[in-house]
Amino acid sequence: MTDDRDFIGYGADPPDPQWPGGARIAVNINVNFEGGGERSILEGDDVSEGVLNDIGAPALPGLRSPLVESVFEYGSRVGGWRLLRLFRRFGIKVCLLAVAKAAERNPELVRAYVEDGHEIVSHGYRWLDYQVMPEEIEREHVRLGIEMIERLAGMRPVGWMTGRPSVNTRRLHLELGGFLYDRDSLNDELPYWVTVGAARHLVIPYSFETTTTASTRITASRPATISPAT
Repeated sequence: MTDDRDFIGYGADPPDPQWPGGARIAVNINVNFEGGGERSILEGDDVSEGVLNDIGAPALPGLRSPLVESVFEYGSRVGGWRLLRLFRRFGIKVCLLAVAKAAERNPELVRAYVEDGHEIVSHGYRWLDYQVMPEEIEREHVRLGIEMIERLAGMRPVGWMTGRPSVNTRRLHLELGGFLYDRDSLNDELPYWVTVGAARHLVIPYSFETTTTASTRITASRPATISPAT
């Protein structure tokens, strides 16, 4: 079925978003905090993480990958702090997309972002592919992700970006309520509203490129850089 897909969007006449100060473009910087929430043999998973580990190491059933583990440790140990210092220097506010299990491994880093006035966004309980997860388990992960981030950060996440959502993800989040928006979409350059059940819900599209948003992962195994949108 394709009746819930929208290929039209704003079409030939997109609205004027009226960015503050008459700005022509709004750049939203996201910092993805995932280290400690990825697939890992130590966490009881069948394989180590094989997606977006920046080094191309394959996931081998039943075997730990020390090199991949070190990739995901880098952002928590070094990259996140390096970026925070840059944000302070230039007076930039960002969205910290925090996986709850990653936040649990380094709550000091999360609290530092909160204290500096950055926005906290739920990046899920763990950084997993929810397309293949039973709905009841995903529902529990949504709940755990919210509660753990709120406990560690001292504030409830205002939005979410699961990253690898299922067809149930948006509905499950809205069942719990309390969110202003989600970022589980790559299909536009402007925010837009959708109807989920009886609710109107705001979507702020995400990008893996630098077309409308600049996204910096702090799982990277090299000094992280920010590429502003052009």
